[in-house]
Amino acid sequence: MKIGIVCYPTYGGSGVVATELGKALARKGHKVHFITYSTPVRLDAFNENIFYHEVTSLDYPLFQYTPYESALASKIVDVVRFEQLDLLHVHYAIPHASSALMARNILKEQRIYVPFITTLHGTDITLVGRDPSYSPVVEYSINHSDGVTSVSQSLKEDTLHHFNINKYIEVIPNFIDFDRFKKTDKDHFKKAIAPQGEKILMHVSNFRKVKRVEDVVLMFDKVRKSIPSKLLLVGDGPERIGIEILCRNLDICDQVRFLGKQDAVEDLLAIADLFILPSESESFGLAALEAMACEVPVISSNAGGLGEIQIQGETGYMSNVGDIDDMAINAIKILKDEEVLKAFKQNAFAQANRFHIDKILPMYEAYYNTIINTSRLEYEI
Repeated sequence: MKIGIVCYPTYGGSGVVATELGKALARKGHKVHFITYSTPVRLDAFNENIFYHEVTSLDYPLFQYTPYESALASKIVDVVRFEQLDLLHVHYAIPHASSALMARNILKEQRIYVPFITTLHGTDITLVGRDPSYSPVVEYSINHSDGVTSVSQSLKEDTLHHFNINKYIEVIPNFIDFDRFKKTDKDHFKKAIAPQGEKILMHVSNFRKVKRVEDVVLMFDKVRKSIPSKLLLVGDGPERIGIEILCRNLDICDQVRFLGKQDAVEDLLAIADLFILPSESESFGLAALEAMACEVPVISSNAGGLGEIQIQGETGYMSNVGDIDDMAINAIKILKDEEVLKAFKQNAFAQANRFHIDKILPMYEAYYNTIINTSRLEYEI
């Protein structure tokens, strides 16, 4: 197949998933064309089946905000026409679904028909998409997509609850590339972080309020009083300054390290004993799944899609959002006994294997073929 992938090229979950999916499809022999405003950060190696088409926008004084949506639609039209794509797969509804819809309508007038699939990832539905500035367009674009997928059952239910959707939404979960996310020997690194054999707790996020990083620190403060431990905070964002101040007030700066944004998160997960994700909302919880693939148990909230990847009492524990005491108790329960910790690590890895990219990729390929064949029949009629 010749597949066009439209995504954000940054570190966000939707862009990461879209890029990794494209790379996996290319390895299977499909021709994959990325259409976006810069090279995706995860597009880090050459593959003869991968092509990149940059979307450029006119810098004109009349425009207070560059009309990216129109530029994207025009680029999609151009790529579909000259590369003869079979399918478009757009990740994150805003503005990719509406741009794909506009491009499809333009192409239809030229007697060229290309179906498009919209994959919903989370905040495009639960946060941004529900804003009155966008919600009518989001709803219309979803209903006029040829196919719609969601990364979790939870997100599917949220979509149906907040929008008037008449399209069937196929749930295809996110996945893990075990060539990258796997347990590796980084003992020398671990000794540098925890020279006295302390347990290492870790959190990765964009430090937005919804991630509740403050809960991570408050929970860790309780854990360290029972279990000698260190905390690694990976990422950056608007809440970081407040979190740094909190660490100073708690006098735990010697036990907490702020590592900022990191490309090789898997190297850090290799030394972690426990992953902490107390989010207020998680449409899937890819960061938790990546940790589990590296044999790291997870202490999390029970928000959103986390219940679809976690197994309570086996891969870790889930608590109600904001229940720091319960999270700390569960963390200590895992960390205080080496045999218990070992069992949780093994269970986490086994559960992550259910989301191996080799198991999820055929689901996408089958769905692509269904949408192409169904749309072809509809168009011929």
